[in-house]
Amino acid sequence: MAQKSEAPALILAFLVTAGLVGGGVWWLAQKAGGNLGNLFSSGTPSSTQNSPNPGTPSGNVQRFNLLENVPAGLFNYGGSTTWAPIRGQIDTEIQKAVPVFQLRYTDPINATPGSGAGIRMLLDGQLAFAQSSRPVEDREYQQAQQRGFTLKQVPIALEGIAIAVHPSLPVAGLNLEQLKGIYTGKITNWKQVGGPNLTIVPYSRRLQDGGTVEFFVSNILSGQPFGGNVQMVYSTTDALRKVSGNPGGIYYASAPEIVPQCSVKPLAIARTDSAFVPPYQEPLVPAESCPAQRNQLNLDAFKTNTYPITRQLFVVVKQNGQVEQQAGEAYAALLLTDQGQELMGRTGFVRIR
Repeated sequence: MAQKSEAPALILAFLVTAGLVGGGVWWLAQKAGGNLGNLFSSGTPSSTQNSPNPGTPSGNVQRFNLLENVPAGLFNYGGSTTWAPIRGQIDTEIQKAVPVFQLRYTDPINATPGSGAGIRMLLDGQLAFAQSSRPVEDREYQQAQQRGFTLKQVPIALEGIAIAVHPSLPVAGLNLEQLKGIYTGKITNWKQVGGPNLTIVPYSRRLQDGGTVEFFVSNILSGQPFGGNVQMVYSTTDALRKVSGNPGGIYYASAPEIVPQCSVKPLAIARTDSAFVPPYQEPLVPAESCPAQRNQLNLDAFKTNTYPITRQLFVVVKQNGQVEQQAGEAYAALLLTDQGQELMGRTGFVRIR
């Protein structure tokens, strides 16, 4: 009889204990974020607990796929040839991370690609946004206003302009005044700048072909026209081929397009006199050691402005309150994320954030 009278008490005690244990587990689960798997795991938080909320960048870790307000659709873009490494290496990563943001590079019709051509196409409604290696000009701002909108330029990186010569040319470097003299036709022989008795053959793309030429004429030539000895080429690829086959040749272009090349030698440049700063990391890799070794960009000199010829790169955005504006602002924002800026450095440009 004693055993029968004790049974209800035991059952009641069991139920109370189970309730207390269940309540404790519920309370702990709430403290752990409602994830019982985390509560009873080996002590390693799950990826859900470790990751920021999608679309909300946290701290300094900003990835392409975390950026908000990226529009969906297919967007035409284009412009500066200097941006070719960015289009080839960074834009492809953007497409992978944000597949709804589709980018299509568009060449101008019956014109040479370049910053000016890209901005003209943007003004004419052929592009959603443009890539430029020079600032927007006053006349372009005015043309935009005449069309009922404005333009905004967003700086996203820095870069250097490098000077290419034949690998055999025994010249240590040039200062800016000498470089100006060569391209305005006042200096025509390498012996005038400490080199051999050899005719200088300067190459350039046409002024209307791109932002690099416009920058060079404005900043190095002080707006003066090219000398009659300057030979015009279609592209940097064409120019480098000519320089590599001509001991007296010289050409200028974006540093990432020149410094790693095996067929030409990048020259050190000085602001005045002979305080030369190379666009490459010293020592210079000789042509016979390339491509097993290649010259690397002197990004520190570009960043600190000790190298004399540097500039900014811009995304040019149409301020019209439409999806084109949203696309341009999103593209610039993507390049300014930590991921975008890191890739800028890897591609040969200087991050500005």
